[in-house]
Amino acid sequence: MTVPPDSQPSEARTDKPLPPPPPRLAFITVPLLIALFYNAFSLLTLPFAAPTLNDMLDMLGQGGTPVRLDEAQISLVLWISFALTAALILWLYFTRRAVLEGRAWGRVSTIVIAVLSLLALPFGPILGIIMLIGAFDRQVQAFTIR
Repeated sequence: MTVPPDSQPSEARTDKPLPPPPPRLAFITVPLLIALFYNAFSLLTLPFAAPTLNDMLDMLGQGGTPVRLDEAQISLVLWISFALTAALILWLYFTRRAVLEGRAWGRVSTIVIAVLSLLALPFGPILGIIMLIGAFDRQVQAFTIR
């Protein structure tokens, strides 16, 4: 005879109901979602950057010898950019998911992302400060203890 899932002892259950999320959890999840969409859009527009890559290099090196990339180098730069952006998108997605589930590593990862985003001008510092405010809120810290 099998025991219905509702009558199992509480020690056998592994899925505990989550407490209600604190109000300032949105200070973390919304900027992470904005960064996720921004980087996804950036990833989609990456193939269109190939024709303008040499023009951007010409603008940067106006005073000295111009730097020109051949097709293989442009392809390599775009593939590296693709891999790094895709890894960043995955990091943002799993961090946001962990924070919503109340995991402690998600809060720590959010702090790392927030500090790094302080360097990304013009909107990164705003998102980073909002994420840091949310990450150091006492209710959010209590929510992400697990």
